Amino acid sequence: MELTVLGCWGGYPKAGEASSGYLLKHEHFHLLIDCGSAVLSKLQTVMPPEKLDAIVLSHYHPDHTADIGVIQHALYVGKFIHQYGGCLPVYGHGQDEAEFAKLSYKDVMKGMRYEPAQPLQIGPFSVVFFKTKHSVPCYGMRIEAGGKTLVYTGDTAFFQELAEFSKDADVLLAETNFYKGMDGAAAGHMTSEEAGWIAKRAKVKKLILTHLPHFGNLNQLKTEAGEQYGGEILIAKEGLAVSI
Repeated sequence: MELTVLGCWGGYPKAGEASSGYLLKHEHFHLLIDCGSAVLSKLQTVMPPEKLDAIVLSHYHPDHTADIGVIQHALYVGKFIHQYGGCLPVYGHGQDEAEFAKLSYKDVMKGMRYEPAQPLQIGPFSVVFFKTKHSVPCYGMRIEAGGKTLVYTGDTAFFQELAEFSKDADVLLAETNFYKGMDGAAAGHMTSEEAGWIAKRAKVKKLILTHLPHFGNLNQLKTEAGEQYGGEILIAKEGLAVSI
């Protein structure tokens, strides 16, 4: 699997960048995980949107879904200028019917309801969902392909069961919206220290900190996570490419 970070900011994008969006590739299949503000712009630096094979969403907050609408428009325009003939499946949970309904658009995008209690096969990717602790229904994902595992926390406050869900993952892509000692739980998010705690107990091979805060020194997040976890730690950034 090949992971490319398109956007990594929590809440809204930093100037010139994007909020949550992660492109996962395996066997020529391109899966976009979350689709936040400005993700389409960043996607186009890597590949045209017509080449996407599927999108899967953790939840319906705008920093994870804002660019669904513009991808719909891009695909529709693509019918006329690029002869696009596909219909892109977008997988989302059904616990917010109004938001789920927005995933379907004309004949170029179709909302597909996933059942969180059941594994989902998307192309070569096997996806298992795990409900997180957030202000709206949100699901982390354990994604496996080619004998490798990526765990994406989605948005969540800390709870110990995340370590079991992440057990032995090759990469843990963990939201880290707060610094050590701050109260992330009140906002439904984690601290750097908590991300490191999970990575250590899960014995993951690599930790990537994402859903980053708009304040402070981001290198401090890595230092604080490293107080808990002794493995490799990366801070997500636009264009970061990781082979899993």
